Parts: sequence; structure tokens; C-alpha cells
Amino acid sequence: MKTDIEIAQEAEMFHIRDVAKPYGIDEDDLELYGKYKAKLSDELLNSINDHPDGRLVLVTAINPTPAGEGKTTTSVGLGEAFGYLGKKALLALREPSLGPCFGIKGGAAGGGYAQVVPMEDLNLHFTGDFHAITSANNLLAALLDNHIQQGNELNIDTRQIVWKRCLDMNDRVLRNIVVGLGAKADGFVREDHFVITVATEIMAILCLAEDMADLKARLAKIIVAYDYDGNPVTAGQLQAVGAMAALLKDAVKPNMIQTLTHTGALVHGGPFANIAHGCNSVRATKTALKLADIVVTEAGFGADLGAEKFFDIKCRMAGLKPDAVVLVATVRALKYNGGVSKADLATENLDALKKGICNLEKHIENLQKYQVPIVVTLNSFVTDTEAEYEFIKNFCEERGCEFALSEVWEKGAEGGVALAKKVLQTLEEKKSDFAPLYPDELPLTDKIETIAKEIYGADGVTYAPAAARMLKKLTELHFGNLPVCIAKTQYSLSDDQTKLGRPTGFNINVRDVYVNAGAGFVVVITGAIMTMPGLGKTPAAYGIDVTPDGKITGLF
Repeated sequence: MKTDIEIAQEAEMFHIRDVAKPYGIDEDDLELYGKYKAKLSDELLNSINDHPDGRLVLVTAINPTPAGEGKTTTSVGLGEAFGYLGKKALLALREPSLGPCFGIKGGAAGGGYAQVVPMEDLNLHFTGDFHAITSANNLLAALLDNHIQQGNELNIDTRQIVWKRCLDMNDRVLRNIVVGLGAKADGFVREDHFVITVATEIMAILCLAEDMADLKARLAKIIVAYDYDGNPVTAGQLQAVGAMAALLKDAVKPNMIQTLTHTGALVHGGPFANIAHGCNSVRATKTALKLADIVVTEAGFGADLGAEKFFDIKCRMAGLKPDAVVLVATVRALKYNGGVSKADLATENLDALKKGICNLEKHIENLQKYQVPIVVTLNSFVTDTEAEYEFIKNFCEERGCEFALSEVWEKGAEGGVALAKKVLQTLEEKKSDFAPLYPDELPLTDKIETIAKEIYGADGVTYAPAAARMLKKLTELHFGNLPVCIAKTQYSLSDDQTKLGRPTGFNINVRDVYVNAGAGFVVVITGAIMTMPGLGKTPAAYGIDVTPDGKITGLF
């Protein structure tokens, strides 16, 4: 059996100009990065504003398990299948972070015969967007510390600096550090912190900004610290905005690549859904809607994280109205939620399936609260049985959901036809009455409690004293009308990753709160979630190499 990278490296790719042409994109509208990837020019984006919008389909999933769900694989395969059926479709996906590529999860290009290519480029440096975001973030950090060193005219309280440095790599030893050691000229000694690039506010801003003017306005609002009187100090006050925007001027443009069957894919931005808002850029999604009849986008991790933030943050801010949702599950993952060990998932076990399907049930109920039609799909494995398929199909249809089997990993576009037809039928026959879960004017604590109870199934919310004080302060600073972005483990509906299935009788424990004023949401840290991941005992980096002729191996 061929690996994902072998399939990708053997693929015949079209020149990106030929991929772009069916969408009405001329070569002059492409800023080429070699033959197979390009950025879309500002001139193109401005010229399509009066085009009608296509239909927007969100792909989300149940809570991830070690058994695998294949959300990106399903997204890519669905886009390929629409193309196979003669539909003008585009993908709007996130860029992978280097952290997971060298950690445990691997890349984010899909898998099998449902991939976007060039796979190695996408999973590694791609067009340099993440490097630009990292540089802009760390420039702001440097300007902040330099301002303090040069006299501190803004009266910044060095005990209340909230801006963190970043790196696009899993590096646990950088979570809590001390900076400024050495001579007087080396700065003030203070505690500092690193987060992974995908958790930064710069990443969120890039993904939510409509254009360069909006980007700069958001950058100016970033709160980096508080002064001795407790007032916010912003990037605008530090005169950092122009230089940061200069670093981001190309990164803000959407990237275009292709699937294995040459369907176009706009891959842009990459916030994690467990520690950020987990969606690709608004610019890429809106551009895709102007260029295609159907746009397939994806939100990270399970629907309790990615889909909730897609609906309550991205769609709210950008005025997007999704037409349908595809909810991805696997027989294996549902049995894992039912208590079966990973080693025994290949064996038919209807009892475990009946026990574990409660996780899927909760996600269906959650998505129905947003009033968007749902299609449930099973990402198939060769060990699945017809009895297991039939049970899940009946379970979904009894709850008002359409159902289709996806075989895109094995068969590519043809393996997604059944799913694509079911989605097309849903788009034609069912109306979306999308609405966010809560109104803007709801107090922050009520927003948190609404998500905790309605989406996670919690009994309530507890707050660490510092988190409670910050919520009060943010309300006093007039940030109470912002949506909330809850950082939580992806492995459970609760904030305890060991609670599988559909846990009950728990509280969500909030340990920290801060505002991303430029991005436009309040971040709520729960449980033991970290904004700088660490590497595991056997990281994927051990298996990655380059052959003498420059061919990358071991990337997945």
C-alpha cells in the first residue's frame, strides 16, 4: 500500500495557471511561487466583488481519536467529487503548522487519493505566510521591550505585559522563560512566554481581516500590556502597525494550489481550533465564493471547537451564511468512544458502536442548534462492516440527517460521489436558516456558560480568581460585546481529555482569560490546554529525511 507522500509525489500536477483558468483567473492575476502554487493578486480580489456568491459547505467532525477521522481527507475528496460531477467547486482550507508536522499529528494535506498538492511544500514552508506572521508578532514584542528600555513613555507596567513571542514549532521549554538577563543594555529582566504561531493574535487577525486597511486597523487595536493605571497599551501606541503590515503584505493574499484531480484549493491561514478560532481566512473563503458555485471549507478538530467558532466567530464577523454542514465520523472512532482499545477496532462490535455513537449524537444536536442542514458521512475503512454502516445510517436518518458513505481515501473523486450527490440534494431541497448561538449583547460570562452548557453539555462553569477578575475588567473596558473563543482539549466534549463519548455531570474550569482586541474576540483558557504544545516521546521528526536527489521522505 502506497503512503500519502508517495501518492502525492507520483501525481501529475497541472501548472497552476491551468488550474486557475476554469475559475476565470488569468495568469496576470497570479503571483507565482514556482509552477504549482501562487498567490491571488489584490487586483483580482477587487475585480470580483460584484460576482454572485456560490454555496458554502462546512466540513466538521466528531471529537478526534487515535483511530482517525479524516476531516481534511473528506473535505478534499468532496471537492474532487464535485469536480468529477461537473460542478464548479473550490476548496477553502487552512495551511498546516510545522509543529504537528514534526510532532504527532502530521501534516494537513488530506490523505490517500484525496490530497492537495504539492504536499511537501504545503506541509513545510509553503509561501512563507507563517514565517511572516511569526516575524510580525516578534517585531511587536521587540518594539515593546525596546520602548521600555528607551524610557517607557507609556508607563507600561512590566508586571502586566500580555504580548507573547511565538515560534511555529512545538517547543515546551519556551512556555515560561526569563528575558533581559545580562547587562543594563540587554533590557529589563522579566518573565516572558512563547506560544505557537497558530495560536497568536496575528494569525487570527490575518484570517479575519477583509483587506489591508482592515488588517492595519486590527493590528492597531492589539493590546500588548497595561500601564500602571490599568489602561490598555496597544500596538498602535507603540507605532508598530506600519512595519508589521509591511511584513504581512504578501501573507494576506490567499494561496492557490490543486487537488490530485486538479480542483482548485485556496489554502490560507491556519489557526488551531483547540487554542484559536480554527478556520481558514475570511479573504480566501469570500474569494472562493465569488469564483465557484460550491465552496467546501473546513473547521478544525471536532464540531464542539471548530464548527462552534466557525459559526459564532467567523460567520458572525464576516457575514457568512453556510448552506450545509458535513459531519465526519468513522466506525472505528465511534467504537473507540464506546470503550474499545485501538488494537481491537478492526473487529465488528455493535455493542461498542451503540455505546460510543452518543458522541456523534451530541454533535448532531449541537449543529442543529445553528439551523443548518446536516449530512453525516462515514470515512470508510476496509475493516468496517455492513451491519455497522446500517446501524449508523439508521441512527442519523432517525435524527433528521442525511447520510452517505465516503471512500475518498481509497478511490479519490469517485469515492466521494455518493457524498457529493447527497450534499447537492441537501442544497437543493433543504433551507439553511443559520443563526449564531448567542447575541452580541449577552455578557461574557453568559456567553461562556451558553457554550459550556449547550455545546459541551456541562452543568456549569467555574472560574479561577484571576480569570473572574479579568472578565470583570474586560467588561468595564467595553469588550463585553465580543464573541468568546474557548480554548479546550479537542479529545473530549468536556475539558478533561479522558472523558470520551458524551460525558455528563461536569463543569468547565476556566483558568485564564484575555482579549484579542484586534482579532475581535475574548480568549477563554480552560482545563490543562496549552498554547505552546510539546513534542511526544517519538516525534514524527524522527522519520523525516531527504534523499541524495532532494526527495523528502517520511512526511505524512
